Amino acid sequence: MRITKGMACLGLLFFLVGCSSTANHGIMTRPMSDSVGLVESAHTITEIGPTSGRVCRFFLLNVIPWGNSTTGAAMEKALSFSGGDALLNVSVTTSLYGFVPIYNVLSYTCTTVSGVAVEIE
Repeated sequence: MRITKGMACLGLLFFLVGCSSTANHGIMTRPMSDSVGLVESAHTITEIGPTSGRVCRFFLLNVIPWGNSTTGAAMEKALSFSGGDALLNVSVTTSLYGFVPIYNVLSYTCTTVSGVAVEIE
């Protein structure tokens, strides 16, 4: 029996399955004690530039988790690269991948946060 490229691709898809979703937000800030004051009063903002952060969480046999794939962790990673206080025009992408999905041998989910880093004075 001869294996065609189509059969090989179908076999590969059986062992690796994934999906993703994307959302857009106007602004994301680090947790602070006076977040309402940030919105109520005028502040000077310095644009630092585009940045992104990606974090993942893994699952072994769909029971044993490790890692952190929260949006907050991805935002903190993006801000730590740039040294900013907040992100503007934020795009959040969450992806889920599974290897041998019938048995859930290994799966992982990743969250990527991208935006323009700003410093609030």
